[in-house]
Amino acid sequence: MATVCFLLLTLLLSISNANFLGKVEANENTQFSNTVHTSNSSRILPISSNFTLESVRPNASLHCTTNGSFEYSLPISTSGRRTSMELDSSRVILRGNSTILSENKTFELGFFSLSGESSWYLGIRYASISTPTYVWFANREIPIRNLTSSTLEMTAAGRLVVKDSGDSVLWQSTNTEISSDMKLLENGNLVLLTHEGTVTWQSFDYPTDTWLPGMNLTSDRVLTSWSSFSDPSPGFYSLRLRPQDYGGFVLVFNLTKAYWTTGNWTGQAFANVPEMLVPYIYKFHFNDPFKPTASFGFTERPLESGLDPPLTRFQLDYSGYLRQYTWSKQSEHWDKFWSQPDDPCRVFGLCGRFGLCTGGTTDQPCECLSGFRPVNESNWESRDYSDGCQRSKDVSCNESDDGFEQVGFVGFDGAEIQSFTSNWHGCQRACLKNCSCIGLFYDDKTKLCNHISGYLLNLRNLSSDTSTGANVLYMRVQRGGSLKKRLNPVILTAWVLGSVVATGFLVLVGLFLMRKRQKKGVEEEGVFSVMNLKVFSYKELHGLTRGFSEKLGHGGFGTVFQGELSDSTIVAVKRLERPGGGEKEFRAEVCTIGNIQHVNLVRLRGFCSENTHRLLVYDYMPNGPLSVYLRREGPRLSWDIRFRVAIGTARGIAYLHEECRDCIIHCDIKPENILLDSDYTAKVSDFGLAKLLGRDYSRVLATMRGTWGYVAPEWISGVEITTKADVYSYGMTMIELIGGRRNVEAPPSAGGRDDGGEAAEKWFFPPWAAQQIIEGNVAAVIDDRLGSTYDVEEARRVALVAVWCIQDDEATRPTMGMVVKMLEGVVEVAVPPAPKLLQALVSGESFHGVKADSGNGVSSGIVSHFSGYNARVSSGNSDSES
Repeated sequence: MATVCFLLLTLLLSISNANFLGKVEANENTQFSNTVHTSNSSRILPISSNFTLESVRPNASLHCTTNGSFEYSLPISTSGRRTSMELDSSRVILRGNSTILSENKTFELGFFSLSGESSWYLGIRYASISTPTYVWFANREIPIRNLTSSTLEMTAAGRLVVKDSGDSVLWQSTNTEISSDMKLLENGNLVLLTHEGTVTWQSFDYPTDTWLPGMNLTSDRVLTSWSSFSDPSPGFYSLRLRPQDYGGFVLVFNLTKAYWTTGNWTGQAFANVPEMLVPYIYKFHFNDPFKPTASFGFTERPLESGLDPPLTRFQLDYSGYLRQYTWSKQSEHWDKFWSQPDDPCRVFGLCGRFGLCTGGTTDQPCECLSGFRPVNESNWESRDYSDGCQRSKDVSCNESDDGFEQVGFVGFDGAEIQSFTSNWHGCQRACLKNCSCIGLFYDDKTKLCNHISGYLLNLRNLSSDTSTGANVLYMRVQRGGSLKKRLNPVILTAWVLGSVVATGFLVLVGLFLMRKRQKKGVEEEGVFSVMNLKVFSYKELHGLTRGFSEKLGHGGFGTVFQGELSDSTIVAVKRLERPGGGEKEFRAEVCTIGNIQHVNLVRLRGFCSENTHRLLVYDYMPNGPLSVYLRREGPRLSWDIRFRVAIGTARGIAYLHEECRDCIIHCDIKPENILLDSDYTAKVSDFGLAKLLGRDYSRVLATMRGTWGYVAPEWISGVEITTKADVYSYGMTMIELIGGRRNVEAPPSAGGRDDGGEAAEKWFFPPWAAQQIIEGNVAAVIDDRLGSTYDVEEARRVALVAVWCIQDDEATRPTMGMVVKMLEGVVEVAVPPAPKLLQALVSGESFHGVKADSGNGVSSGIVSHFSGYNARVSSGNSDSES
């Protein structure tokens, strides 16, 4: 064998020196259609076993392997790394840090590490964006430990295998047919093909946590979350077709507990996901709904502008949320446009064992009970709470040393409960004598004592208004003991002397810092007194808000609390979440906001920037946000106030767009950010905060009740955002204002509260309202609680302006300055064209079953028809665009 190899090597080298084109062919015609890259070189090598040696370079090598096959190696960097093609029964496709790119370099396949250099995975990620985003992993359960010896190979049977060191196989594809070609497609799908081009295996059939356009989910194909933010192994959460009837999807914890559902498929959308009815960039396909063969997926439809649709994906993250992202080329990050469940405490097991879900703020929804601490501090700081909490100090299991601490009105799962009748003191004593008893709750009316053992999972606050004493949880804690050991006199003396020295040093440092702070305070007073802005300390704001106890509301930028200044003036204190930039940048932006003064903008009175605390102090608006008046059961605004709100809001936004030194795009116009003072004058709040927080648009958009309902189409398409995005949101808000209702809500006939069950239905109001306004039937849109007590001409003007503002093409929308003139009657308002995206919902062009009932396109009966849009479609297959 060695002699044969030597002769062949000599022959090939002689051919090379004569510059003759030789060709070495593999025993099998396996071809790989993409290109290989390495991180150390820009050279691109075609991967093909039909390899042509056009001239063997002097620094190349061709040698025999131990089994008599050939390996040709071509140096591709000065560091000596090589890409090898083994022409034997197992062919190397990737080795080490080499990667394969898709045709247009959108995706790349390679070995990637998520947590330093200890674990490596064969995966696919986006190659065309700056943020590392992984969409698929092969060996997610068994990581590679040695990158230099890792390979992706194709066997003689045409299967892909991932090897670590030697012949240790960590993963392999499951195809039964022999493959001759491998491709990484532009949609992120890795496929194996036969000679005839038939797919024998594809990664889309084995999804991990990411759902890409073109991928279908079935009863067997499910999304499974990562275990943590840096561990792609299968986690607790999964998204799967509902196994009872295959008519919708459910989010499931640990394969057993469903905690959110899409509701049933209605022919155009899922009952609990009305956002699907807005035809932005998706086309949904549901084949064989309500059958075991059901298959649901989505694709992107071309944009009317001719631009390529943006990168988009759905992801089931490690904390149990299903979220939809679109890549923004403008800001170079992922914008989050949709997320479920909307209440973090509905995510089963979110906070782990003994973790309490407090809800409210989405920045940190979990906390440990008193006497407990996070099991994994670093994960907790990264908002991965799945490890839960553990006791800071173990209970002694001694009746005299332990006691109970009241937790409050809570619900929980996972614990074992032993119930018996006893008085309160007997209930406590019995628990203290039982080492396995971790807590109790007691019903004073029935004298029923409930001892808890095991662990508490899914611990969440309940409303005390609807709960009884039986729901008050008392946790067993250690009271704390006295120091019984005597200190060594020598140690005691050293400790005292050390304390004296340390105290003296701290006094000197304190005096230095005090003088520095006083100097800085004088400088601050000089800067901010010009703008009448007060610089508050965190301690001051903590005191004037009574420990942030009275919550006024919560939005995308943070939580708002009521406070009272020393002169008895009521203020609103906004505690910002995850502020972007450092203290210098924060103060610079505060200066910008503080300089903006307008009668229709909420005035900034002061701020706090201390350590990691960022708070803003505003004038208090006693009549609250406009959203309060858009509930059918809430207070009603007269038409005069509504018209003043429409004009006042327009003037405030126009000032931000056109009269400030630097144009300010609000990015979050919605009823929650339009506040009413004591005279019901409209004042726009939260302006300037998008830039102040580093333009974290995704969190802003995710807090909207209707999510996509306020978002202009250009947000989805990924083009540059202008002031016309605010105009669109203003138009949507005006439709709500004149209708006296939210744009996305349950129809009045449904009644009750949406609890996420199958019975709750929602419908999207603007498409029908826009059609009625264009046809001159404004009265049908006006809030019926007003009766006839409204100005017909003013109502017509506001309605037409609203439809002009929600046009698909931003160039067709008016500026906010023009909106003010239209509302004031200075400029005549013509009848606008129907917005195509909304018109598609009522014209029947995009959705089967939603059609006009009369010659003019929409009949008076379409209200009930559209509000109950979940009428069953008889066809087994159905498509829907969104």
